Amino acid sequence: MTHKLINDRARLLHDARRVVVKLGTNVVAESDGSLCTSRLEPVVAAVAQLKQAGVQVVLVSSGAVGLGRGWIGLHRSRTADLVTRQACAAVGQSLLMHAYEKLFREHNVKIAQVLLTEDDFMDRRRSSNLRHTMEKLLKLGVAPIVNENDTVSTDELESVREGAHTRIFSDNDRLAALVASRLDANALVLLTNVPGLLRFAKKSAGSADEDRGLIPWVEEITPEIKALASGPSGGGRGGMLTKLEAAEIATRSGAITVIADGTRPDTLERIFNGEAVGTAFSPAPRMAGKRRWIAYAADVRGRIVVNAGAREAITQRKASLLWSGVVEVERRFDALEVISIADAEGREFARGIANHGSEEALAAAAAGNGKTASVKSMVLVTRNNIVVFEQ
Repeated sequence: MTHKLINDRARLLHDARRVVVKLGTNVVAESDGSLCTSRLEPVVAAVAQLKQAGVQVVLVSSGAVGLGRGWIGLHRSRTADLVTRQACAAVGQSLLMHAYEKLFREHNVKIAQVLLTEDDFMDRRRSSNLRHTMEKLLKLGVAPIVNENDTVSTDELESVREGAHTRIFSDNDRLAALVASRLDANALVLLTNVPGLLRFAKKSAGSADEDRGLIPWVEEITPEIKALASGPSGGGRGGMLTKLEAAEIATRSGAITVIADGTRPDTLERIFNGEAVGTAFSPAPRMAGKRRWIAYAADVRGRIVVNAGAREAITQRKASLLWSGVVEVERRFDALEVISIADAEGREFARGIANHGSEEALAAAAAGNGKTASVKSMVLVTRNNIVVFEQ
């Protein structure tokens, strides 16, 4: 990194007034499922120090399933089924909060438990209520500790994509990014068990080869950058690719994002002291709230394929999408639902809110030649309700 980049990174983190910190399972828990207080204590101390400096901090914490499994005494192989993992999450979540309450009490910091599901983001009214509650907690000086409500929500535990719709988060990396986006946070820090984004596969922990392979600064998350990441982490559900996807959400929401090794006790403190720790991702201009919701938080129900002309009109001329540009309806949808817009090669390049349902347009087109012209000129998605991912 050049001196300018180091200074820019240090300035962005120093000036951050609202921060989201995500702790991965490999940071929170030992391999046997017990709590790792030696790693959590310095993180809690660093959060308390940030709060004393006037920074609002939200903690997103994994580890409930692992803690519950360890407390019950189950071997990892016995938690393969969904219901058992949900039961472990129910046990582990109370253990996790009790541990945080004890650790933060030593620094006179009050905490609050916030358990979320996808619906809290997908439904705009619930999303607004979530923001109001979180804002009030932060103004009261309380540190919210966020996790997915695994006891009733199976999205993270199943960690798959369904044909009916695309899940908006299947791990706590993406959940942390959505929280950062919803709260207009200035910074997102993802603490894991690797130093950051590496140019090659991870070597032995702390090795010189590993340090030389670290990419300290990413200006833009390109397909080439994503190609460097593959595979899940050892104890958690997410891997480096999910962290890059989370970084993409956060940076497009205007937040600098850092992926760093949370197993080292001074990592969080060093990050906010301006040291070049981990991999930092440059923030982009912040999307408007509605556009962020369409792009990342909405429940994507339908999917259509458009021709090259429609793609060019949307990406280059910022035009609305007419029904005449639709080549295929891959998944049906209703009016006012968010749909995925793909090109002829099947690549999703945009999302938008449909003005009409697919059945309505298809039925009108099948009614006869007299209505065909009006159907073709039908505005399926208005330009103000389209978010383009790639030009």
